[in-house]
Amino acid sequence: MQGNLYRDRMKRVFDFLASLAGLILLSPLFLLIGMIIMLSSPGGVIFTQERIGKGFEKFKLYKFRSMFPNAPSKGLAITSTDDPRITPIGHFLRKYKLDELPQLINVLRGDMSLVGPRPEVEKYVLIFKEEYTQVLGIRPGITDFASLKFRNENELLYDYPDKELKYINEILPQKLYLNKMYLNNHSFQIDLKIIFCTVLGKDF
Repeated sequence: MQGNLYRDRMKRVFDFLASLAGLILLSPLFLLIGMIIMLSSPGGVIFTQERIGKGFEKFKLYKFRSMFPNAPSKGLAITSTDDPRITPIGHFLRKYKLDELPQLINVLRGDMSLVGPRPEVEKYVLIFKEEYTQVLGIRPGITDFASLKFRNENELLYDYPDKELKYINEILPQKLYLNKMYLNNHSFQIDLKIIFCTVLGKDF
């Protein structure tokens, strides 16, 4: 128990320092992306969405806006490459995961970790509540095993007429399996390797 507590504290210290350094070093990129978003379509720069975090606590997740205004109210919580709600610059941001960068703020705040199960919207969490009771024993993260495996999720959903059914019945159960695998095997070394693979767009 004490070992786990020490590991969790060290993970939080690393998350705080790494996210703070990332926000400082990437601030010019944040400014550039923000300007491009403002010039390319009407609406704000940052998009927020309620997600379910550790212990089923709700929090606001931050992203660079990649959709047209009011897009969440006009469709599903999931997207595919043919989603008309996505702006032209949004496709680029999503392809290279640049829209996820503001989640460094969530990590700094303590809502999230750099590495951990990706946070879901409440609708999908409640469908698999028993599984998420275990998964949400730790902070959700920006990246993890499932993020690496399904980094092209938008493309996987492209050919399916009922994208949400595909997501709920096939993709999300696989993500939960990988979430549990991370829970049972995570360490500082594994976290570093996941971060490295995420940055390079490689498999684990």
